[in-house]
Amino acid sequence: MRHVLLALLCAAPTWAADVYINGVHATGLSGQTLEKVTVRFDARGDLWIEAPGYNIKKVGGGSQEATGPATGEASLTKRYFLVTEQNVPGMTEYNVDVFINGKYLRTVRSIEEQIVSDITKHLRPGKNAVTLAAKKAVLDKDAPKSTSPAHYFRVMIGEGMMSADQVIIENPVVRFQRTAAEQNDVVQELSFTTK
Repeated sequence: MRHVLLALLCAAPTWAADVYINGVHATGLSGQTLEKVTVRFDARGDLWIEAPGYNIKKVGGGSQEATGPATGEASLTKRYFLVTEQNVPGMTEYNVDVFINGKYLRTVRSIEEQIVSDITKHLRPGKNAVTLAAKKAVLDKDAPKSTSPAHYFRVMIGEGMMSADQVIIENPVVRFQRTAAEQNDVVQELSFTTK
């Protein structure tokens, strides 16, 4: 899998799709090895890589580098996950920017399949702040995909654990929801305490 990933990253300049690592645009990143990652292609053909413990940052000359893995999660006794849920994917036409303790974490989109991401390393012991900024992303304002309040897009953060190939949320600490009937952008600031 690692060799395929490196081949894809090397081919990025001739590939029309974009590459995102932990929600950060990283097309053109080179000379890096990321281990223990999850790779997903979205409906546009963009490559989304979840690389727990790695941060993507700009360095001199506008290039990027991956640093990590981070070790901040050792002081927490629980694991925390960001999870999205929707009953009909894409119908709400919302994108939600997620910020943890004032730092951008990622954008979750209603056109994506369910996101399940371990965010423990981004949290600190005690009180944490989460900002969720939902933006309507209607492609055709005269013909939205839906205006039904029954079509929802939920974003949740919760204490949980991994069991086989699934995450079990034991204690939801943040819940956020938008429906297709809602048309406005909204920003919600919440806080919770980690253990």
